[in-house]
Amino acid sequence: MTDQCIFCRIARGDIPSDMLDRDHTAFVIRDINPKASTHLLVIPLEHVTRIADFKVDGGGLLGHMMLMARDAARREGMVESGYRLVINQGPDSGQEVDHLHLHVLGGNRLGAMG
Repeated sequence: MTDQCIFCRIARGDIPSDMLDRDHTAFVIRDINPKASTHLLVIPLEHVTRIADFKVDGGGLLGHMMLMARDAARREGMVESGYRLVINQGPDSGQEVDHLHLHVLGGNRLGAMG
């Protein structure tokens, strides 16, 4: 974790959040600037900026994040109607916080991508 990263500060408890789930690897919070009626973030405790920064195989972490997203979508009642998973990578993608995170969007019909 880093001292200045907002997600690291949330993980440490320095900044309050609507924490929905947490384990030894990652945590789930509600996005404070939602792009859908339900907009959650799955954030690893380890400070990794981008998938390209993994020093070793990051598949275990990414898989764990996907399972946490699935569980969060289930708790929010979005499994049947559907939800979208998005990981932005770098400034051109719209990544606003330089800490890897997975967006879970749903709760209403989402527009087409593109």
